[in-house]
Amino acid sequence: MSDPVIECRGVWKTYGDGDQVLHILQGIDLAVRDREILTILGPSGVGKSTLLHLMGTLDTPSKGEVYFRGKPLTQLPRLAVNTIRNQEIGFVFQFYHLLPEFTALENVMMPALAQGQPRGSVIERAQSVLAKVGLAGRMGHKPGQLSGGEQQRVAIGRALFNNPSVVLADEPTGNLDERTGEGIMELLWELNRSEDVTLVLVTHDIAVAQHAHRTIYLHEGLAFDTPPPGWTAAAR
Repeated sequence: MSDPVIECRGVWKTYGDGDQVLHILQGIDLAVRDREILTILGPSGVGKSTLLHLMGTLDTPSKGEVYFRGKPLTQLPRLAVNTIRNQEIGFVFQFYHLLPEFTALENVMMPALAQGQPRGSVIERAQSVLAKVGLAGRMGHKPGQLSGGEQQRVAIGRALFNNPSVVLADEPTGNLDERTGEGIMELLWELNRSEDVTLVLVTHDIAVAQHAHRTIYLHEGLAFDTPPPGWTAAAR
């Protein structure tokens, strides 16, 4: 078995101090294997997004360590962490986070242009990525002219632009109707098969988790391989 792409060892996330301490995560041990589809399942407020942000270098743990390909993130220089985030990890969020005044093509291009990449090659790559996610005929449309499913496909295209080895998705179907959500999940599964992309998805939807290679259940700040006593995916 290959070494983990991302690994959490004894990860805690705590907010506040004194009598107002809130322990969101309490010693998470978790390994994400290369090219697998892992879902992190649990109700709203259990810390799924917090854990995803830690895994994606968007936040740092209060205690413990997150490793990316064996490297401890808190011990790396900031530039090295930024490089991992920009080149190795793609993010997909529930609410798309598209810029409304720009077209689908421009939204996919924007992060690369901001990094100073050559415009010509950026356009060519963005066109290729949008075609890959089924939007070859919608590149010139702005978000307001696209359906929810199409906007999420743009967001997935943006996440894939730099050929990341890992895509972290936070409730990617949570803002979509059932049929559209199924189409987005089929797209993500196909990208896993065809592009060897490792997928980590947080969700409260058991139906989504049933199609993953493996599921982790969050409960009271801990991660379990099987549903623990008292666990529920319903919102609190």
